[in-house]
Amino acid sequence: MSTQDAVAALKRLGLPNYQARVFVALQRLGTGTAQEVSDVSEVPRSQVYGAADDLVERGLVEVIESSPKQYRPVSLAAAREQLTNRLERERERAFDNLAELRTESPGREDDGSVSTLRGRQPIDDRIAELIGTADSSVVFVAPEGDSLSDRIEAALRDRATQGVFVTVVTAEESERDRFDGSSITVIVMDEDNPADFAGRALMVDEETVLLSVATDDETVDEEAMWTAGSSIGRILAQFMQSGIESGRDRNP
Repeated sequence: MSTQDAVAALKRLGLPNYQARVFVALQRLGTGTAQEVSDVSEVPRSQVYGAADDLVERGLVEVIESSPKQYRPVSLAAAREQLTNRLERERERAFDNLAELRTESPGREDDGSVSTLRGRQPIDDRIAELIGTADSSVVFVAPEGDSLSDRIEAALRDRATQGVFVTVVTAEESERDRFDGSSITVIVMDEDNPADFAGRALMVDEETVLLSVATDDETVDEEAMWTAGSSIGRILAQFMQSGIESGRDRNP
């Protein structure tokens, strides 16, 4: 990793530019005066003092009381812990604030709108969340084994134990074994009812629908749309239900 990459990584972890550059410089120097740090980091010496003092406050740098004063970085293990703990505190603070705002002004997710998502993880999370809202039925189309994450599987099993009728439609015979012993119905599409899936699909209570497809985009591997309480959702749900019934008849 280059010096520039190291600085950029530290900035992503929350360090301001000058602090990141000073900290990286001290990794190269081991111990250094403000002038030495300035020479390596290309941070003006007048700015090194403030940045170094801020790093001391963060617990990332030690001061050696000498003449001239010198600075020494803490161990990488200690720096990792300090930055990780700080990020965790900031994360908790940010989401606590967001939770308060959301409570004050809750949004409805069943207002008939159509929403889009990009990226496998956000889509997995939304699928699991929607499954968790099911009162009567869930149908999840998982063409391949890796279409069904651990969180989605847990959500399906949870709903099934709560008396919700859960169906998994797949092209993988191994999925039968995965849910063996549970009340979840697994339909494996065969040659008589081909598994020609465009992507993943979810239907909850015959009115909430999510459809996703893989993309050729190097930065976004999957895109999805979902809707709840809308006429288009109910129409899509009818198409899905028709296909499921056909599959169930052919795959008893």
